[in-house]
Amino acid sequence: MAQTFLQRLTNLLPLRFRRGAAFVPVVRLTGVIGYTTPLSPGITLATVSKTLERAFSIKPAKAVALIINSPGGSAVQSHLIHQRIRQLADENKKKVLVFVEDVAASGGYMIATAADEIFVDSSSIVGSIGVISASFGFDKLIKKIGVDRRVYTAGEKKMMLDPFQPEKEDDIERLKAVQKDIHALFISLVKERRGKKLKGPEKKLFSGEFWTGAEAEKLGLVDGLGDLRGTLRSRFGKNVIIRLIAPPTSWLGRRAPGIGVEANADWAARLITAIEARFLWSRYGL
Repeated sequence: MAQTFLQRLTNLLPLRFRRGAAFVPVVRLTGVIGYTTPLSPGITLATVSKTLERAFSIKPAKAVALIINSPGGSAVQSHLIHQRIRQLADENKKKVLVFVEDVAASGGYMIATAADEIFVDSSSIVGSIGVISASFGFDKLIKKIGVDRRVYTAGEKKMMLDPFQPEKEDDIERLKAVQKDIHALFISLVKERRGKKLKGPEKKLFSGEFWTGAEAEKLGLVDGLGDLRGTLRSRFGKNVIIRLIAPPTSWLGRRAPGIGVEANADWAARLITAIEARFLWSRYGL
């Protein structure tokens, strides 16, 4: 009882006055990257930058831990967040430890590679180092119901891949060329961060395939199996202080908004965004 009371009293002290206990701030990155709905704010640089800055600015911290649970999303936002994590880590001379929950795939894995070490559960889903673009084709539907599509543009490629127009081979080839460039950047980033840890043929590693955490460890995509609390206690001692750094809130107590779908956005656009987000999660059985 006395030890419990003493521990509680110690927890009230500022970090600089505590002795014998390491401190590790934790930032949770959960959701689809770049996809934002009113009830489910996604992960973007705008929504996470302040929280990351707070975590890395804590001088007594031994390291910064990131919990990632994301099926991916925007390649641009994934890269921007990856870069910001590395900038903050280098500026503040902090080690970055990533802990994957259900999934860190595609853009989620791109963010994870910003870490010095990546830990997963044996059943976590990891990988999907590739690029995907999905859409719908409505040209046969509008023809069937007698609807005319009227769009006026300046620039012959301005309507490229319009879902209300039949697909064109040239447009598909152009899209695949863009995907190839993004994929090459992704591969380069993984090689830079994981280096000699990677095992197995590149054709397999960078095919877009995904694996369980246990298999990903064998392939060198992650560093080990372990949960956040157990790993940090093993690394920094049983008295390690683990504190979640929450996102900033407004004066009404709501999470500060990032850049996403505005409040007056069309509900049809919101619905499509929600469907796309659901599709990304469902690819990994979640």
